Amino acid sequence: QLMTAACMFFPAIGVLLTRLITKEGFQNSWLRPNLRKNLKVYLLAWFGPGLLTFAGAGLYFLLFPDSFDPSFGYMRQTLEAAGASMDTLPIPLELLMVVQCVQGLIMAPALNFITCFGEEWGWRGYLLPKMRKQLPMIPTLLITGVIWGLWHAPLTAIGHNYGVGYPGFPFTGIAMMCLLCIVWGIFMAYVTLKTKSCIPAILAHGAINGIAAIGIYFTATGGDPFIGPAPTGITGMIPFIIATIPMVIYLNK
Repeated sequence: QLMTAACMFFPAIGVLLTRLITKEGFQNSWLRPNLRKNLKVYLLAWFGPGLLTFAGAGLYFLLFPDSFDPSFGYMRQTLEAAGASMDTLPIPLELLMVVQCVQGLIMAPALNFITCFGEEWGWRGYLLPKMRKQLPMIPTLLITGVIWGLWHAPLTAIGHNYGVGYPGFPFTGIAMMCLLCIVWGIFMAYVTLKTKSCIPAILAHGAINGIAAIGIYFTATGGDPFIGPAPTGITGMIPFIIATIPMVIYLNK
């Protein structure tokens, strides 16, 4: 986790060095909040990823009802692996799950702001607007998404998000990560270009990081990372895909 958090700053460091080396400066660095007249976009960035993650988990459990564990088996395993005892929890496990959901939805964007800034200033604050000047919108969205996905390839190859030992390892996981980053990247691009600021993308990225795993705690075994209930799986990803369709249409005008 420490290594991952450190790596998240590399894109921002790349932007900093590039702007200094090329003497481009920081006049148009996409860091102004531009909150005025963009409150709805900020609310979308803050709460949208969490709500879409909940929707994806709900869809997964509708399609695979046997996977739902009302006793939160996976959560119990996680707590016990961390050395916690079910008998000594300060609050009931059910209430703890409610707190986790609310906390993830409301606080995750702020709590993850600094680490997600490290990525988003690179991807949406620099790469996206630069590529937008060179290419039409749809190729820009696809290529920046694939670049973002491939950037995760070392993490994917050591088991992050999709585990190890699955058919086609690690290439199918890397391909799935590229698809995921295209979809998430469209959401990030929309809130960025709509506000001319990468701040909403930072908030949205923080929201996703803080809430993405919540669905697996409602399973007995953690679900299937390629299917769901986490948004890294295709079922968990469906609400994001549906939500980004009108975003693509808007951006491609």
